Amino acid sequence: MKQNILIILILTLAASLPMEAETGSDNLLKLTIPEMEPRLTYPAVSSYRPELELRLENSVPPTKKHWTWMRTNPDVKPYKVMDDLTFVGIPVFAAGWVIKGDKASFRQDYKNPHSNTRLITNFKTGIDDYTQYFGPAMTVGLKLGGYEGRSDWGRLLASAAMSYGIMAGFVNGIKYTASEMRPDGSTANSWPSGHTATSFVGATILHKEYGLTRSPWFSVAGYGVATATGVMRILNNRHWISDVLSGAGIGIMSTELGYALGDVLFKGRGLLRNDLQGFSDNPSYFAISMGMSFGSKSLDFGYEDLKNTEDLDYEVEDDERLNINFHTATSVDAEGAYFFNKYVGIGGRLRVRAMTAKGWSDFIGNAHDDRDQTIQLINAWYNMFSPTPVTEQQVDGLLNGIISDEEISVESDHLTEFSANVGLYLNLPLSNRFSLGTKFLIGRTMTQELDINAAYKGTTKKMDTHIVFDNGELSDLAISNLRDGEKYDIEWDYLTLGGNNSTTFGTGLSLTYRYKSNFLWKVFVDYDYTKKTFTLTYDPLRFMKVTTPDLGALLETMDVRLDPSVYEREKKMHYFTIGGSFAISF
Repeated sequence: MKQNILIILILTLAASLPMEAETGSDNLLKLTIPEMEPRLTYPAVSSYRPELELRLENSVPPTKKHWTWMRTNPDVKPYKVMDDLTFVGIPVFAAGWVIKGDKASFRQDYKNPHSNTRLITNFKTGIDDYTQYFGPAMTVGLKLGGYEGRSDWGRLLASAAMSYGIMAGFVNGIKYTASEMRPDGSTANSWPSGHTATSFVGATILHKEYGLTRSPWFSVAGYGVATATGVMRILNNRHWISDVLSGAGIGIMSTELGYALGDVLFKGRGLLRNDLQGFSDNPSYFAISMGMSFGSKSLDFGYEDLKNTEDLDYEVEDDERLNINFHTATSVDAEGAYFFNKYVGIGGRLRVRAMTAKGWSDFIGNAHDDRDQTIQLINAWYNMFSPTPVTEQQVDGLLNGIISDEEISVESDHLTEFSANVGLYLNLPLSNRFSLGTKFLIGRTMTQELDINAAYKGTTKKMDTHIVFDNGELSDLAISNLRDGEKYDIEWDYLTLGGNNSTTFGTGLSLTYRYKSNFLWKVFVDYDYTKKTFTLTYDPLRFMKVTTPDLGALLETMDVRLDPSVYEREKKMHYFTIGGSFAISF
C-alpha cells in the first residue's frame, strides 16, 4: 500500500513539470527541469502584527535620541550607603576650623581711622564667580552629549539637589552664626567660603558621575578647578585660608551625604554604570594637594643689613629696625610619580607657597608719621631760619594743601614662592589599600615680591634758601618766601620685599588610602629647606623731593637722606607642610 502511494506522488510531481520530447538513438523520452531563480516578493497587504513584536525593556533604538527619566541598565547593582562614603570632608573642614583664629593680618585695617589708607590689594579677578560652576556644567554637558555616567537624569538631578541643599544649609548656618569678618572688612560672613563649597560640590558630582565610572581624569579636572577657585578667593582678598579649607570640606561632605540619600531613596533605579573595578599593585599616581606650611615666619632687618651705609653718619637704633612677620603659609601642589615596581619610582612636584605678612598697620602708621614729621620739620625750619618772624599758624596756612590726597595700597600682600622639584620616590605597601611613602627631592625656587605703593596728590611748596658753609660746617642758613608751586600727582614703591632664586631640598612622609580602584586619598608631612637672600627696599620720604624740592635739596646737603634704604639679608628657610591630596593611580 505504501509503495502505491509513493508511486502516485512521484507521477504527480512529474506531471506538474514542463516536458520536452527528444528523440535519440534509443528513442527514449527524457525530462528536463528548467533553471529556477529565487526572488523575494512583498505581499500586497502588510503582514506586520504589533502584538508579535519582540520588546526589550528600556531598550532604545540606536538611530533615535531617547530622553529618559529613571532608566536602569541591566547588570548594574545598587550602591550601598557605606560603600560610597569616605568622610574625607570632615578632616578638611576641621583643619580650617583649627586655624581660623590666625587672622590678625593687615587686611583687617578696615578699623583704621584713615579710610583712604585701607590696605586693599590691586589683585582682582572675577573668574572665581564662574569656575565654581565648572563641575555641574561639565556633568550636564556630558549628559546632553549622550555620554552615560553613573545616573540617569532623575537620579542625577535629585542627588545634586540634595547635595547643594545640604551644603547651603551648612554654609549659611555657620556663616551667620560665626560672624567672621572678611579680610577686606566688607561683611561679617567670611567663614566658611561659599564659593569654595559650591565648587567642591560640583567637583564631587563630576567625580561620582564620570570620574569613578569613566575616567579618573574627570575627577582631576573637577578638583583641580575647585582648588583654583579657593585660591582665587584668597587672592581676591575675600577669604582666609581657613575659610577655603572649611568650604572645601563642607562641599565634599555635603555631596557624599546627598548621594547617600539618593542611594537610600532610589536603591537600584536610575543607575546606568557602576564604578570602575580592579586594584593595581603599581603605586604610580598624579595628585592635587592643599596644605599649610609652618616654619620660618619672620624677617628682621637692621643697620648691619643696609647696603648703602655710606650715606649715613649714624647707626639705626633697635626701635628703628624693620621686622616683617608672616602668618601660616598656604601651599598648593601638583605632584606625580612613576613607579618601576611596588617600591621604587621617580617623580616631581610643583608647589606654590604664599605667606601673608602681618602688621602692615605699623608701616601705614610710619607713613603717616613720616608725612606729619616732614611737615612739622618744614614748619620748624621756616620759623627758625626765616629772616622775618612768622607764627606757627601762618606757616600752617602756607603749608595747607601740600598733601591733599594720600593713598597707601598693597600691590602684593604675599611673599609667594614657586618651586619645582624632582627626585626619588619610595613606597611601602601596608595592605591592598594602605601604604606609606617618602621622597627625596631637589629643585629650584623663585620668589614673587610683596609690594606697598604710595600715591600722593597736592600742591608743591617753593621757598628761597640761603646756605653758607665754612670749612665744611654750616655757618649760615636762611629760608624765606614760602609760596605755592604747581600741582603734583606721584606714585612710588613705598616698600618692597623679595628674594633671589635658590636651590631647594625636600623630603616627606605620606600615608595613602586607596578607596576605589583608581582613586587615592593622601595625608602628608613635607619638609623643605632653602637658603635665600632677601632684599627689602624702604622709601618713605620720596614725596619730599617733589613736594618741597628746595627743602629736599637742603636736607641732602646736610646728610639727611631722602633716597630709599636698601637692606639685604641671607636667611636659611625651613618649612614643614601638613596637608591632604586627592590622587589618581595609573
